[in-house]
Amino acid sequence: MPDTADAAAGLLAAAAQQGLGDTLRIVLLASIVGGALLAWLLLRGYRSDDTGGDGDADRDANA
Repeated sequence: MPDTADAAAGLLAAAAQQGLGDTLRIVLLASIVGGALLAWLLLRGYRSDDTGGDGDADRDANA
């Protein structure tokens, strides 16, 4: 069985020579998608379900 540390070092050296353009592109895309998803989830929680009127009246009726 080959030494995995040597194999990993060889792969990292090969990747370093090619540059990190693809990796950074993936990280940037994942960050943008994750930020949009996080914003959507957070803003969803602030959505009001009232159709109008006093919001406290609905809350008191459900209590």
